[in-house]
This record gives sequence, C-alpha cells and structure tokens, in this order.
Amino acid sequence: MISKIKLKFGSTPGRPALDTNTTPITVFVGPNNSGKSKVLTEIYTFCVNGIVNGGNLILDHLVYKPIANPESEIIKHTLSPRQNEFIQPGQIIFGKGPYRVQIRKESLLTILSDVASNRQDYSNYYVSFNTTMIDGQSRIGLIEPQQAGDLQGHPQTSLQVLFKDNSKRHEVRRIIKDAFKKFFVIDPTSLGQFRIRLSDVAPSDDMQERGIHEDAVNFHSKALDIALASDGVKAFTGIITTLIAGDPKVILIDEPEAFLHPSLAANLGKEVSNSVNGSTKNLFVSTHSAYFLMGCIQSGTPINIIRLTYSNNVATARILPSEKVLRVMRHPLLRSVGVLNGLFYEYVIVTEGDADRAFYQEINERLLMFTSKGIPNCLFLNAQNKQTIHEIMNPLRGMGIPCAAIVDVDVIKEGGTVWSNLLNSAFIPSLTVSSTATSRSHIKGRFDEKRIDFKKNGGVDILDPSDKEACNNLFDQLDEYGIFTVRKGELESWLRGLGVVSKHSPEWLIQIFEKLGEDSTSQNYVKPDDGDVWEFVAKIGEWFTNPNKKGIPD
Repeated sequence: MISKIKLKFGSTPGRPALDTNTTPITVFVGPNNSGKSKVLTEIYTFCVNGIVNGGNLILDHLVYKPIANPESEIIKHTLSPRQNEFIQPGQIIFGKGPYRVQIRKESLLTILSDVASNRQDYSNYYVSFNTTMIDGQSRIGLIEPQQAGDLQGHPQTSLQVLFKDNSKRHEVRRIIKDAFKKFFVIDPTSLGQFRIRLSDVAPSDDMQERGIHEDAVNFHSKALDIALASDGVKAFTGIITTLIAGDPKVILIDEPEAFLHPSLAANLGKEVSNSVNGSTKNLFVSTHSAYFLMGCIQSGTPINIIRLTYSNNVATARILPSEKVLRVMRHPLLRSVGVLNGLFYEYVIVTEGDADRAFYQEINERLLMFTSKGIPNCLFLNAQNKQTIHEIMNPLRGMGIPCAAIVDVDVIKEGGTVWSNLLNSAFIPSLTVSSTATSRSHIKGRFDEKRIDFKKNGGVDILDPSDKEACNNLFDQLDEYGIFTVRKGELESWLRGLGVVSKHSPEWLIQIFEKLGEDSTSQNYVKPDDGDVWEFVAKIGEWFTNPNKKGIPD
C-alpha cells in the first residue's frame, strides 16, 4: 500500500532527512516524548485525506504503491444496495464495512489506475477505509458487544465478519488459544447482539457456537464473558480480532504492549507481524517494549526499525539495521542484561559489574532529585567485567545510542585486544587507538615500578607529578569518547568520608547504601555535594548532552 516514507530530519543535525522504502512492518522506538505516537497520528491523517499537513512535526510525506489490479479491487469492494437505497445512474456503491460511497466506476478506475496523480482522491475513496488506527483509548473498546445487524447484508463490524467467516474466526481462535489457553467464541444468544466469550473447551461444531438453540445457550453460559477478563486479555484479543476481521491494508498500533505480560507482548508482536507477511499491507507500530520488538523480528517478516529522539530541541531519526538488533537478541550476554532496552532510553551507561551499576544508578537518582546535574532517561547496564564492556557498548553505539562506559583505574593494565576492543567499541579512530596503546604501556610501567596495588591505594595519585599528568591526559582523551575512568581507583574509592571500610564490592555496596540512607526526609539522608562521585556522574551527563561529543557514528 505504501512504498516510501520520508521524515523531516535525519540521524544527526545537518544530515539528510530519513527517506526510506517501507517494509511490511515499520516499528518506531525511542525514549519517551520522542514523537513515536505523534508520527502514527500524522501517518493516519495522511492516509485518510492524502494531504501533506504543513503542521506536521515528524512526517514529511508518504508515497503510495500502484495497485496491481484495479479492476479486481473494484469488484472486491463493490457493495450491494440496501433496501430502498437509490443508486444514481452509472454509479456503483464502493467501500467496506460502514464506509460506502456512490461513484462512477470509470472515475474510480482512473483513480486506482494512476495513484500518483490522484493521491487525494485515492486516499479519500480507497485508503481511508483500508486504514485502522488502534491506540490506548480504543484498544479495550474493541471487545465490547456489537450489534448483530442484518446477516444477509455486508458485515459492518468485526464480530459480524468473524461470525460469518468461519476461517477468520478459527484463526482468531488459534491465536487466542496459544496465548491464553482459552477458546475464543462469538456468543449470539443475546438476541440482536454479539458478545465475545472465552471457553475452556472448543465448540463441538460451528452450529454449537453460532446457534441459539438449547445446546448453544448452555455452551455459552459456561464460557467467560470477556468483559470479566483482565485488561491484557481484552487488549490482546481486541487487536487480533480487528486485524483479522477488518483486514486493513494500513495498520497503525500505538503501544500494543500496554497491559501485557512480556511473553504476551512477544506473542502479539509475532502474530501481528505474521498477519502482514507476504502481503501488500503496511504495519506501523510505536512501542516501548523490547519483547514486542523481539516478537516482530522473530516472525521473519521484513522490518524497518526507526529510532526517534527529541532532546534539547533537536529531533533525530535513524534506521536501525534489523540484523544488528537480531544480534543483540541472540547474544546470551546482551540478552541477559537487557541491552535491547537501550532502544527506549535516551542514554545508556555500562559498568564493569552489578554492584557498580547499582551504586552509580543510585547516585544519579539523587542528582536528579536534588540538582540539575543528573542524567535523565538513562539506562544503567552492567557487563561481567571490563573485558566484556565492549560487547555491550559497541552494538548500542552502532545503533546511534549514546552509551558511556565506567571503568576502574586498572584498565591501564589491559593491553592487546582488551584495550583495543574497548576503544574500538567507542568508535575511537584506529590511529588514535594505536597511539593510546603506546601511552598506556608506558604508564602501566610507571605503576608497576611503584610495586603497590594502585587500584586500592590511590589510583593516579600514587604517580610522580609528570607521570600523573601523562596518565590524566590519556584518561581525558578517553573521556572525550565516553569512556570514563575512576581515577582514584575503583568503586570503593568513592565517598570515603562516610567511613565504609570494606574492600569487597557486594559487602561495600550494602554498607554504603546504609550510610546513604533511604528516607529522603531524614537528616541522615546523604544528598549530592560538590566533588567526589557526584561530580564524576555529572561529568558523564555533560558528555551526553554535548552536541559535539565524539564516538557516535552518523
């Protein structure tokens, strides 16, 4: 239906606006308030009226695909007149469901045969009734009882379609059974009205489900009225019934994962993706769920993933290669620490271990609570050690997500591939990586000459002044690319004024949290101050917000 989408901006300021061919699925991801829901509304408006709205903030324009066989589409959507409905001479009734319009067949054929020249008419007469928007307000209402109507006429509602079409109803039943271990049935026994029920057993035949005789009444009386089900069941069922019964060609779903357990969100992603696979349909989705996104990708349906951001009055849009996202999904380490969740945050910080992650995250929360120096909308992730940080940072940077790393001072001991992997994951130029390797080796030698554990006994402060300057110069260079070193040593070197003496990270973390306090109204609650770890985390925040920061590929 839609062959191309162009937005108003690109991956970074000054770069060309995103302009790409569509795939059956386009998923918009990104932080809160990045425009994901807004772009769906703008796409929907375009599809309904075919007009490029000058007030659009995100969408520049869409390009429709030509219809392969206009004649067959006219035949498919030509409706019979209702009783006493007058048809103008030479005209047909064209539409679907409640939408019906009288138009000359020759005029309609002209519109459908030359979509590019008749974009507005094409939208009004064809795309509009083939477009469905499902948002937070409408998803629950999709399962409400519907009028049975005249079953001899064209179906007007999704339940009328499913009641008459056994194959579509059975497909919905299969999906709901896989998701909830219940059988989807349509109950006609409230005469003149269709209701959705969920049965513990399948109907013995179509007559038991669709009849109003005693056996049918007894069957439906034992099934659960969907109105009594959870919001997750209602939302899932409403989306599935709408897609299968309505058979729209352009589907827009805003936050389909709402109310759903992660496994159900993944299931829904797979099923809605399967519903458009191998067709000319377009599915546009905005989501905050890594699980829904994984379901879409695992379906095997071709997909575009577009990450939107809006920060400091600057909007960006970037296509994320699905193969890179797939790698993150399949990699055991990346999957276990939730790296894919980084798609939905503005910034990501990766630490060496879980204790580091918990501590720095708490420090940032207090900076956000009491100062303007905290890092908003930031996801903290932990590697298994400094040797595996690159495995997390590289794919995130590669997808254009600002990702910083925090490493202990003994990173200076890591030569060879450990050093190069870390710097390469920050997209530091290869010549710079080579030159820093030489500096690192010389500085390591100076530390070795001291013959003490510099990580636990002062870090760079144990060096002679000139050597300390050289070491800080190297770390300053890494700072520019978002690799931040704890120059005093390690995690346990922070906040020593609180009197925590343990040298073992898990035990130290428990004690430091006790010292920090948990009640923000208490006099003993530790609030941000100048220097120390507060300044360190604030410096990372400055790197994130620097429009000229290094290490983020275009």
